[in-house]
Amino acid sequence: MKKQLLNEIIEKKEKKIEFAIITNLENGESCTFEKNKPIDKNFEKYKEKIISQFDKKKNGIIEATNIFVETYIRPIKIIIVGAVHIAQYLVNFAKSLNFEISIIDPRGYFASEQRFPGIKIINKWPKESFAEIKTDQNTALIALTHDPKIDDPALQHALKNKFFYIGALGSKKTHANRCERLKESGFADEQINNYETMLGSESHTLSDEELLNRDYYRGRFASKIDGRTIYNWEEVNL
Repeated sequence: MKKQLLNEIIEKKEKKIEFAIITNLENGESCTFEKNKPIDKNFEKYKEKIISQFDKKKNGIIEATNIFVETYIRPIKIIIVGAVHIAQYLVNFAKSLNFEISIIDPRGYFASEQRFPGIKIINKWPKESFAEIKTDQNTALIALTHDPKIDDPALQHALKNKFFYIGALGSKKTHANRCERLKESGFADEQINNYETMLGSESHTLSDEELLNRDYYRGRFASKIDGRTIYNWEEVNL
């Protein structure tokens, strides 16, 4: 691989640009390709087929040619709304898949570097937070707070911008109420039905920690930090 081509690949990856490496297997010529940008003249006659292959986000040889296309898509972004205890497990899972993770929660006490080391944390309300995050159709949203003041604006933003995955935690009753609020905000049934509801079992008994997190977000209790039960009216030095 030529040094110039290698430098182009490194630069595009650092900038998180979606691109492909196109190689003519017959003569070994290679170049990078970005959609809506001029293509190398040596591959001009294959342009439409290359675009079609690129849009499929698949690697492989274009049918009836010697052209191999290797695509590099942007990392999937996952935005977690609500720094509850479930979010800690979710972050670890998302990191293992090399997702780009952001956490939104205006309550900085729980959305902290201590609880989420190395993760982008935005201690603002969702409407302000999305001004700081570049989102696209490679973005997923997971809302975990049960608080309409926090979850609903985030869900509305995700629906308007057609995130590829939208999930919200809640019971069947919570989900029904949430759907009604979204309809009142102008969303059609077809739009709302596109997102997943992560439903808890009706018979599930909440653990002490789950109860504390639930009640904190209802404005009563806080959570457990370093094994200690911290209430939201306490001043604690961690």
